[in-house]
Amino acid sequence: MTVRLHWFLPTNGDSRTDLSLGDAVSAVSGTVGPPGAAPTTRRAPTLDYLGQIACAAEQLGFEAALTPTSSACEDAWVTTAALSQVARKLKYLVAFRPGVLSPTLAAQMAATYQRITGGRLLLNVVTGGEDVEQRRFGDALDKDARYARTGEFLHVLRELFSGEPVTFRGDHLWVEGAVLSGELHRPDIYFGGSSPAAIEVAAQHSDVYLTWGEPPEQVTEKLDRVRLAATRFDREPRFGIRLHVIARPTADEAWQVADRMLAGLAPEQVAMAQSAQSGAQSEGQRRMTALHGGRLDKLEIYPNLWAGIGLVRGGAGTALVGSYADVADRIGEYHALGLDEFVLSGYPHLEEAYHVGEGVRPALAARGLL
Repeated sequence: MTVRLHWFLPTNGDSRTDLSLGDAVSAVSGTVGPPGAAPTTRRAPTLDYLGQIACAAEQLGFEAALTPTSSACEDAWVTTAALSQVARKLKYLVAFRPGVLSPTLAAQMAATYQRITGGRLLLNVVTGGEDVEQRRFGDALDKDARYARTGEFLHVLRELFSGEPVTFRGDHLWVEGAVLSGELHRPDIYFGGSSPAAIEVAAQHSDVYLTWGEPPEQVTEKLDRVRLAATRFDREPRFGIRLHVIARPTADEAWQVADRMLAGLAPEQVAMAQSAQSGAQSEGQRRMTALHGGRLDKLEIYPNLWAGIGLVRGGAGTALVGSYADVADRIGEYHALGLDEFVLSGYPHLEEAYHVGEGVRPALAARGLL
């Protein structure tokens, strides 16, 4: 078996400075940096800049690029539809929230997207772990109800791509005689979450279950839970992992970059982010925060797995740090657990794409993983 590598499009902006981590959007608070933080050299998420990243990812051999969803990001559907005409082979993993549009409209958008791009859409369904963020979109449901609604949403969406009329009435959603027209090619559904409710939805509806980057033992425990739940529905989803990367020709160079990132963080940045994360409703966020506990030391929580990014960034907060060979070794180790898809990113995203594409990819190929 081989691995599939994906990249990331920073639709909230990018930076090449040591404070780039502090500029990362907090998935918990939705804020960008603390008041009074030192200014940084930001790269706005313009179509020109994101197009550079998309073209680089395509040329370097990445299969797809994830575009996130947040009140602080550009809209993923609109942005990637435009980028699909810039990088014309790359697939786009569009993150969206099922609570803010109907399943029929989402299916119609996806079907149109597939036709105009030649089948280059992948769907990352984000239920939403935090009430404060959901309320910005006018969603008042609590967390368990959101997951129940997501299950109904995905049921309708999948049924619509069968080409037959769909009538459905659930606790949260309903459609009557819903249909899709034209040639239909359902995009793969990527879904993540660590809570029991999330794993139930993933087991029943996802094509790819995505986890954040935890040490192998914890990842194994989570994947086993998904596998067990999926057997009740006679399903076998694939598995993927979301990780940041700091890869350089030598391990010393890579760790120097990580050290500079830490050195560039003001204490108030870390304090503000940790305050927001401490009240997280998301089980995945709580697991990420527990990996570092707010400490500034002992951040290498497993060989080459660094939790420093999670000090200031909500959501995926770990990075593979090391030489090209080191990073390839860790990818191989995760692959042996059953993970086939790797959604990677790095600061800044344009330059780090080249380190992974020109350094890590050949190392993976030498191991027979590409």
